[in-house]
Amino acid sequence: MAAVLVYVTSADGVVDEVALQALALAGQLAGEGAVHALVIGDEAAAASLGPWGAAQVHLARHEALGSTAPDAAARILDDLAGRLGVGAVIGPGTDLGNTVIARAAARAGLPFAANCTSATPGHPMTVTRLRWGGSLLEEAAIHADRAMLTVAPHSVAARQTGGAAPVEAFTPELDAADLVVRAVERIPAARGGVSLADARVVVSGGRGVGSQAGFAPIEELAGLLGAAVGCSRAVTISGWRPHTDQVGQTGTKIAPELYIACGISGATQHLAGCKGAKKILAINKDPEAPIMSAADFVVIGDLHEVVPAISAEIRRVRGA
Repeated sequence: MAAVLVYVTSADGVVDEVALQALALAGQLAGEGAVHALVIGDEAAAASLGPWGAAQVHLARHEALGSTAPDAAARILDDLAGRLGVGAVIGPGTDLGNTVIARAAARAGLPFAANCTSATPGHPMTVTRLRWGGSLLEEAAIHADRAMLTVAPHSVAARQTGGAAPVEAFTPELDAADLVVRAVERIPAARGGVSLADARVVVSGGRGVGSQAGFAPIEELAGLLGAAVGCSRAVTISGWRPHTDQVGQTGTKIAPELYIACGISGATQHLAGCKGAKKILAINKDPEAPIMSAADFVVIGDLHEVVPAISAEIRRVRGA
């Protein structure tokens, strides 16, 4: 098909993992066509994209782009897509990626398909995408000269293909209307530790934990495993943990090697956030809880007894 343009998000020189997955989908879709990448303001990130499948990188530089401005990014993306004559624009299926691609599609008067797991070139292009929190796969056709889509997190594996890509820096045309909405400050989580999105192991607690203090054994197990601590939406609603810890459709979508779910029933929205996990261990008193059917390993019992027992066994094996 014609060339494909990928909107690549990054922070401090590090490309977002889902943006690399978008590049992988673009490579599958482009065939013999070129894969272009757009990076806004991050020179180090732009220089790193060649091995990930980009044939040409476009680096947008502008004095007003020191902070995230979704309308400005959408205009830059739409203008560049038109200049290159691409057949598809792909972005990461993150909050920012979906926001920018949706706005770019609206500017161009084009349909937008979010959370795609695969795409097949053609007229029209066909895509498979996640619906209803990941409980439904939809086959859809995009009737447009330029397809606008985002890739569902962790549905396509990022892969290095080798090589280098030239970086072309340019100054985009922007006006005041493009900068009305901007992120003026980024406040990091008020705690250190392993990032939930990047952790190889995640230990999560749900309503069954019982209270904020009830997370102590979960934090202890996470510490022994070098894991991140997560939670369900019910926990954040109760105020026991911050929203940054939430795993789910409206929280963080994760893809660890192991996900340990403690006292979590497994609502569809939660399963949508952890379905990328390689293995799931569920600990729950209710053998009929929905998460039990999604888990690879199941322990039926009280998490307040089971989790400390796991920690004690880890210490015993380690001789601590």
